[in-house]
Amino acid sequence: MTGIVMRSTGSFYDVLTDDGRRYNCRVRGKIRLDGRKETNPVAVGDVVRIDVEQDIGSILEILPRKNHMLRQSVKKTGHAHVLASNIDQVVLIVTLAFPRTSLGFIDRALISAEAFGIPQVLVFNKRDLLDAREIEICESLMSVYENIGVKCKLISALDPDQQVVKEIIKDKTSLVTGHSGVGKSTLLNKISPVIRQSTGSVSGFSEKGTHTTTFAEMFQLDPKTFVIDTPGIKEWGLVDMSPAEVSDYFPEIRAIRGQCKFQSRCLHINEPKCAVRDAVENGLIAASRYESYVSILEGNDNRR
Repeated sequence: MTGIVMRSTGSFYDVLTDDGRRYNCRVRGKIRLDGRKETNPVAVGDVVRIDVEQDIGSILEILPRKNHMLRQSVKKTGHAHVLASNIDQVVLIVTLAFPRTSLGFIDRALISAEAFGIPQVLVFNKRDLLDAREIEICESLMSVYENIGVKCKLISALDPDQQVVKEIIKDKTSLVTGHSGVGKSTLLNKISPVIRQSTGSVSGFSEKGTHTTTFAEMFQLDPKTFVIDTPGIKEWGLVDMSPAEVSDYFPEIRAIRGQCKFQSRCLHINEPKCAVRDAVENGLIAASRYESYVSILEGNDNRR
Protein backbone atom coordinates (compact mmCIF):
# COMPACT_ATOMS: atom_id res chain seq x y z
CA MET A 1 0.00 0.00 0.00
CA THR A 2 1.01 3.65 -0.29
CA GLY A 3 0.92 6.46 2.25
CA ILE A 4 2.33 9.86 3.21
CA VAL A 5 5.15 10.27 5.73
CA MET A 6 3.67 12.40 8.51
CA ARG A 7 6.50 12.31 11.05
CA SER A 8 10.18 11.50 10.97
CA THR A 9 12.41 10.81 13.96
CA GLY A 10 15.35 9.72 11.86
CA SER A 11 14.84 6.04 12.62
CA PHE A 12 11.06 5.64 12.60
CA TYR A 13 8.42 7.17 10.35
CA ASP A 14 4.69 7.62 10.90
CA VAL A 15 2.93 6.88 7.61
CA LEU A 16 -0.72 7.80 6.93
CA THR A 17 -2.30 5.47 4.37
CA ASP A 18 -5.23 6.11 2.07
CA ASP A 19 -7.62 4.29 4.41
CA GLY A 20 -6.83 6.75 7.24
CA ARG A 21 -4.68 4.38 9.29
CA ARG A 22 -1.26 5.26 10.66
CA TYR A 23 1.65 2.86 10.74
CA ASN A 24 4.98 3.17 12.50
CA CYS A 25 7.54 2.22 9.88
CA ARG A 26 11.23 1.64 9.40
CA VAL A 27 13.17 1.66 6.16
CA ARG A 28 13.72 -1.78 4.72
CA GLY A 29 17.07 -2.11 3.01
CA LYS A 30 18.69 0.86 1.30
CA ILE A 31 16.52 3.49 -0.35
CA ARG A 32 17.76 4.43 -3.80
CA LEU A 33 18.48 8.16 -4.09
CA ASP A 34 19.51 8.37 -7.74
CA GLY A 35 22.92 9.75 -6.80
CA ARG A 36 21.62 12.37 -4.35
CA LYS A 37 23.52 12.84 -1.10
CA GLU A 38 20.93 13.37 1.64
CA THR A 39 21.23 12.84 5.37
CA ASN A 40 17.57 11.82 5.52
CA PRO A 41 16.57 9.76 2.48
CA VAL A 42 12.96 9.62 3.72
CA ALA A 43 11.39 13.01 4.49
CA VAL A 44 8.08 14.27 5.82
CA GLY A 45 5.73 14.68 2.87
CA ASP A 46 7.18 11.78 0.91
CA VAL A 47 4.69 9.41 -0.68
CA VAL A 48 6.01 5.94 0.04
CA ARG A 49 5.17 2.35 -0.72
CA ILE A 50 5.03 0.24 2.44
CA ASP A 51 4.54 -3.33 3.52
CA VAL A 52 2.78 -4.07 6.82
CA GLU A 53 3.10 -7.17 8.96
CA GLN A 54 1.30 -7.33 12.32
CA ASP A 55 0.78 -3.55 12.34
CA ILE A 56 4.51 -2.89 11.87
CA GLY A 57 5.40 -1.20 8.59
CA SER A 58 8.41 -1.24 6.32
CA ILE A 59 9.13 1.50 3.76
CA LEU A 60 10.06 -0.16 0.50
CA GLU A 61 10.20 2.76 -1.93
CA ILE A 62 9.88 6.55 -2.17
CA LEU A 63 7.61 7.54 -5.04
CA PRO A 64 8.76 10.45 -7.26
CA ARG A 65 8.62 13.86 -5.55
CA LYS A 66 7.07 16.90 -7.23
CA ASN A 67 9.52 19.06 -5.24
CA HIS A 68 11.43 19.25 -2.00
CA MET A 69 12.89 21.91 0.24
CA LEU A 70 16.43 21.39 1.42
CA ARG A 71 19.43 23.06 2.96
CA GLN A 72 23.04 22.12 3.49
CA SER A 73 23.56 19.60 6.27
CA VAL A 74 25.32 21.06 9.30
CA LYS A 75 26.50 17.61 10.39
CA LYS A 76 27.69 15.97 7.18
CA THR A 77 29.83 17.88 4.67
CA GLY A 78 28.66 17.67 1.08
CA HIS A 79 25.22 16.38 2.01
CA ALA A 80 21.79 18.01 1.97
CA HIS A 81 19.08 17.80 4.61
CA VAL A 82 15.55 17.60 3.22
CA LEU A 83 13.12 19.64 5.33
CA ALA A 84 10.01 18.37 3.52
CA SER A 85 8.76 17.22 0.13
CA ASN A 86 5.67 17.59 -2.06
CA ILE A 87 4.72 20.99 -0.66
CA ASP A 88 2.62 23.83 -2.10
CA GLN A 89 4.36 26.70 -0.32
CA VAL A 90 7.02 27.66 2.21
CA VAL A 91 5.90 29.86 5.10
CA LEU A 92 8.97 31.45 6.67
CA ILE A 93 8.38 32.89 10.14
CA VAL A 94 10.76 35.77 10.88
CA THR A 95 11.23 38.46 13.54
CA LEU A 96 12.91 41.86 13.56
CA ALA A 97 14.14 41.36 17.12
CA PHE A 98 14.27 38.92 19.99
CA PRO A 99 15.59 37.04 18.09
CA ARG A 100 16.58 38.97 14.96
CA THR A 101 16.27 37.13 11.67
CA SER A 102 19.03 38.32 9.34
CA LEU A 103 18.22 39.32 5.78
CA GLY A 104 20.88 36.88 4.61
CA PHE A 105 19.01 34.01 6.26
CA ILE A 106 15.72 35.15 4.73
CA ASP A 107 17.17 35.44 1.24
CA ARG A 108 18.88 32.05 1.39
CA ALA A 109 15.65 30.38 2.47
CA LEU A 110 13.69 32.13 -0.28
CA ILE A 111 16.07 31.18 -3.06
CA SER A 112 16.13 27.58 -1.82
CA ALA A 113 12.37 27.52 -2.39
CA GLU A 114 12.66 29.45 -5.67
CA ALA A 115 15.07 26.81 -6.96
CA PHE A 116 12.21 24.30 -6.94
CA GLY A 117 9.52 26.74 -8.01
CA ILE A 118 7.88 26.70 -4.58
CA PRO A 119 5.84 29.84 -3.69
CA GLN A 120 7.04 31.68 -0.59
CA VAL A 121 5.28 33.55 2.22
CA LEU A 122 7.07 35.74 4.77
CA VAL A 123 5.28 36.08 8.10
CA PHE A 124 6.79 38.78 10.32
CA ASN A 125 5.86 37.80 13.88
CA LYS A 126 5.92 39.61 17.26
CA ARG A 127 4.16 42.76 16.07
CA ASP A 128 3.20 43.28 19.71
CA LEU A 129 6.88 43.91 20.59
CA LEU A 130 7.47 46.57 17.92
CA ASP A 131 7.21 50.32 18.40
CA ALA A 132 6.00 52.69 15.66
CA ARG A 133 9.47 53.13 14.13
CA GLU A 134 10.11 49.38 14.07
CA ILE A 135 6.76 48.79 12.39
CA GLU A 136 7.78 51.27 9.69
CA ILE A 137 11.05 49.36 9.18
CA CYS A 138 9.10 46.11 8.96
CA GLU A 139 6.66 47.54 6.44
CA SER A 140 9.59 48.80 4.34
CA LEU A 141 11.11 45.30 4.32
CA MET A 142 7.76 43.77 3.43
CA SER A 143 7.55 46.14 0.45
CA VAL A 144 10.96 44.89 -0.79
CA TYR A 145 9.78 41.28 -0.80
CA GLU A 146 6.28 41.94 -2.05
CA ASN A 147 7.83 43.67 -5.08
CA ILE A 148 9.49 40.37 -6.05
CA GLY A 149 6.33 38.32 -5.61
CA VAL A 150 6.68 37.12 -2.02
CA LYS A 151 3.47 37.40 0.02
CA CYS A 152 4.15 39.16 3.35
CA LYS A 153 2.14 39.53 6.56
CA LEU A 154 2.83 41.24 9.90
CA ILE A 155 1.20 39.44 12.83
CA SER A 156 1.39 38.61 16.50
CA ALA A 157 1.25 34.94 17.40
CA LEU A 158 -0.35 35.98 20.69
CA ASP A 159 -3.55 37.12 18.96
CA PRO A 160 -6.34 34.61 19.65
CA ASP A 161 -7.71 34.86 16.11
CA GLN A 162 -5.15 33.87 13.49
CA GLN A 163 -7.49 34.28 10.54
CA VAL A 164 -4.77 35.84 8.36
CA VAL A 165 -2.53 32.80 8.73
CA LYS A 166 -5.45 30.39 8.42
CA GLU A 167 -6.27 31.92 5.04
CA ILE A 168 -2.63 31.60 3.93
CA ILE A 169 -2.49 27.86 4.63
CA LYS A 170 -6.05 26.95 3.60
CA ASP A 171 -6.28 24.03 1.14
CA LYS A 172 -2.49 23.77 0.82
CA THR A 173 0.41 21.72 2.12
CA SER A 174 2.63 24.29 3.83
CA LEU A 175 6.13 23.95 5.20
CA VAL A 176 6.46 26.28 8.20
CA THR A 177 10.04 27.06 9.16
CA GLY A 178 12.32 29.69 10.73
CA HIS A 179 14.82 30.31 13.53
CA SER A 180 14.21 28.94 17.01
CA GLY A 181 12.40 31.51 19.14
CA VAL A 182 10.47 33.29 16.38
CA GLY A 183 7.16 31.99 17.72
CA LYS A 184 6.54 29.25 15.20
CA SER A 185 5.16 26.69 17.66
CA THR A 186 3.05 29.31 19.46
CA LEU A 187 1.53 30.35 16.15
CA LEU A 188 0.80 26.81 15.03
CA ASN A 189 -0.88 25.97 18.34
CA LYS A 190 -3.23 28.91 17.82
CA ILE A 191 -4.18 27.81 14.31
CA SER A 192 -5.71 24.46 15.18
CA PRO A 193 -6.43 22.24 18.21
CA VAL A 194 -4.92 19.39 16.18
CA ILE A 195 -1.47 20.90 16.77
CA ARG A 196 0.02 20.65 20.23
CA GLN A 197 3.63 21.74 20.00
CA SER A 198 5.68 22.63 23.06
CA THR A 199 6.88 26.23 23.26
CA GLY A 200 10.01 27.76 24.75
CA SER A 201 11.43 31.15 25.59
CA VAL A 202 14.13 33.36 24.12
CA SER A 203 17.31 33.79 26.11
CA GLY A 204 17.68 37.37 27.33
CA PHE A 205 21.46 37.04 27.18
CA SER A 206 21.89 35.70 23.66
CA GLU A 207 18.51 36.73 22.25
CA LYS A 208 18.33 33.30 20.64
CA GLY A 209 15.52 30.82 20.88
CA THR A 210 15.64 27.36 22.36
CA HIS A 211 14.66 24.30 20.33
CA THR A 212 11.20 23.03 21.28
CA THR A 213 10.29 21.09 18.12
CA THR A 214 12.49 17.99 17.94
CA PHE A 215 11.35 16.27 14.76
CA ALA A 216 9.68 17.31 11.53
CA GLU A 217 5.97 16.52 11.61
CA MET A 218 2.97 17.05 9.34
CA PHE A 219 -0.46 17.87 10.76
CA GLN A 220 -3.71 17.42 8.84
CA LEU A 221 -6.04 20.28 9.77
CA ASP A 222 -8.83 19.30 7.36
CA PRO A 223 -9.10 17.08 4.26
CA LYS A 224 -7.17 19.59 2.08
CA THR A 225 -5.00 21.49 4.58
CA PHE A 226 -1.68 20.15 5.84
CA VAL A 227 1.00 21.95 7.86
CA ILE A 228 4.57 20.71 8.29
CA ASP A 229 6.41 21.93 11.37
CA THR A 230 10.20 21.68 11.52
CA PRO A 231 12.81 22.13 14.26
CA GLY A 232 14.16 25.68 14.49
CA ILE A 233 16.95 26.37 12.01
CA LYS A 234 20.12 28.11 13.14
CA GLU A 235 21.67 28.64 9.73
CA TRP A 236 20.71 28.07 6.11
CA GLY A 237 23.43 26.75 3.82
CA LEU A 238 22.72 26.43 0.10
CA VAL A 239 23.19 23.20 -1.81
CA ASP A 240 24.67 22.60 -5.28
CA MET A 241 24.38 26.13 -6.70
CA SER A 242 27.08 27.31 -9.06
CA PRO A 243 27.87 31.06 -9.21
CA ALA A 244 26.26 31.29 -12.65
CA GLU A 245 23.10 29.65 -11.33
CA VAL A 246 22.48 31.82 -8.26
CA SER A 247 20.94 34.71 -10.21
CA ASP A 248 18.32 32.28 -11.57
CA TYR A 249 16.69 32.32 -8.14
CA PHE A 250 16.64 36.08 -7.54
CA PRO A 251 13.49 37.08 -9.50
CA GLU A 252 14.48 40.74 -9.78
CA ILE A 253 17.91 39.85 -11.21
CA ARG A 254 16.49 37.17 -13.47
CA ALA A 255 14.05 39.67 -14.96
CA ILE A 256 16.71 42.10 -16.31
CA ARG A 257 19.98 40.16 -16.64
CA GLY A 258 19.33 39.73 -20.36
CA GLN A 259 20.04 43.47 -20.70
CA CYS A 260 23.62 43.07 -19.45
CA LYS A 261 26.36 43.41 -22.06
CA PHE A 262 27.60 39.87 -21.41
CA GLN A 263 24.09 38.52 -20.65
CA SER A 264 24.33 34.92 -19.34
CA ARG A 265 28.09 35.28 -18.72
CA CYS A 266 27.65 38.32 -16.48
CA LEU A 267 27.93 37.62 -12.74
CA HIS A 268 26.87 41.21 -11.93
CA ILE A 269 29.93 41.92 -9.79
CA ASN A 270 32.37 44.10 -11.77
CA GLU A 271 31.53 43.44 -15.42
CA PRO A 272 31.06 46.50 -17.66
CA LYS A 273 27.58 47.66 -18.72
CA CYS A 274 25.83 45.47 -16.15
CA ALA A 275 22.07 46.15 -16.07
CA VAL A 276 21.76 44.59 -12.64
CA ARG A 277 24.29 46.89 -10.95
CA ASP A 278 22.70 49.85 -12.72
CA ALA A 279 19.31 48.80 -11.31
CA VAL A 280 20.78 48.63 -7.80
CA GLU A 281 22.29 52.12 -8.16
CA ASN A 282 18.95 53.47 -9.41
CA GLY A 283 16.98 51.86 -6.56
CA LEU A 284 15.16 49.39 -8.81
CA ILE A 285 16.73 46.43 -7.02
CA ALA A 286 16.98 46.59 -3.21
CA ALA A 287 20.55 47.03 -1.99
CA SER A 288 19.97 44.42 0.74
CA ARG A 289 18.99 41.81 -1.84
CA TYR A 290 22.01 42.59 -3.99
CA GLU A 291 24.27 42.35 -0.93
CA SER A 292 22.84 38.88 -0.21
CA TYR A 293 23.49 37.88 -3.82
CA VAL A 294 27.11 39.06 -3.69
CA SER A 295 27.66 37.39 -0.31
CA ILE A 296 26.47 34.06 -1.70
CA LEU A 297 28.76 34.33 -4.72
CA GLU A 298 31.74 35.23 -2.57
CA GLY A 299 31.03 32.33 -0.22
CA ASN A 300 30.72 34.52 2.84
CA ASP A 301 29.14 33.06 5.96
CA ASN A 302 25.84 34.93 5.67
CA ARG A 303 23.65 31.99 6.60
CA ARG A 304 22.47 33.02 10.05
